[in-house]
Amino acid sequence: MPVIVLEASDLTSPLSLVRMWALLSGCLTFSLVASLVSPELTSDTHQPSFRILCMLTWCLFFILTFLIHVVNIIQFHSLVPISWKNLTVTVAALAALMTFSASVTFPWAVMCHEGVYLRPIAASLASCLTFLAYATEAYLIRTQTQDQKGYMASVPGLLKVLQLWGGCEMIVLVVEQVRGALVKGAGVGLAAVGWQLWVSGVVYALCLLMSLGTVMVVLGDCAGRCPLPFDRLLASFSLTGVLLYVVATILCFTRVLEQQNPGQEFTDRKTGPTLVVMEAVMTSITLLAYTVDLAFSIKLLRDRSHA
Repeated sequence: MPVIVLEASDLTSPLSLVRMWALLSGCLTFSLVASLVSPELTSDTHQPSFRILCMLTWCLFFILTFLIHVVNIIQFHSLVPISWKNLTVTVAALAALMTFSASVTFPWAVMCHEGVYLRPIAASLASCLTFLAYATEAYLIRTQTQDQKGYMASVPGLLKVLQLWGGCEMIVLVVEQVRGALVKGAGVGLAAVGWQLWVSGVVYALCLLMSLGTVMVVLGDCAGRCPLPFDRLLASFSLTGVLLYVVATILCFTRVLEQQNPGQEFTDRKTGPTLVVMEAVMTSITLLAYTVDLAFSIKLLRDRSHA
């Protein structure tokens, strides 16, 4: 049975302190949000979905950070059947992006704006502190030596995380818009959902699966066992993502322009048009991430061909 040796440096290192900061602020955030009562919550029809998304984000990354912190302290990295160097930076970067989204979404779509309540305000501030903690952790991991950080700490690796985050946010926004269309067209069924939204949803789902698959292959150190050259596979995924997101961006901005039609109606006038605008912004950001990632992949293939 292995002997666990704890050293003071394991608990006082900058990374350990930042992770404890993330754990404390994350626990405080979802505890405050879980204790909110109806008067402190908005009556917005989108509130339940966005509240679930925020709670899922805070709780999921609290659990992952806790496990990483414990494994790091007891030095059981070798027993974890995944790439530890890539896992830590992936969780930190994705947590920073997701908690940033939650820090924006919660005050906008969950907390009540008709009065001043201390607990929702405290939860919003705690969520912002959680985001800062995860962003600091990702920065500290990136500043480590080359031997201590993996592929996911590089610019192409972080772009994969950005693509994964964009895909997750896209799915939630599309689901909300589909639900709103179904409510508006009660009795019509799925025919109430426009074809543009269906195409966008399929595009986001495909790209999310590609990004998730890429990240899982890197975390599992399975790139060498891939039947195809992994660098060429990454380039093909990036090219496919660019083409699909170009289509989705065009469709999304088409729906944004349709908002200018005076006869256009939304089930929820407060957030209906806003969801489409948010989708347009997120689609543009994700398209940029795929484009830059494609440029890095082409550069890598060119350098290896000349080597």
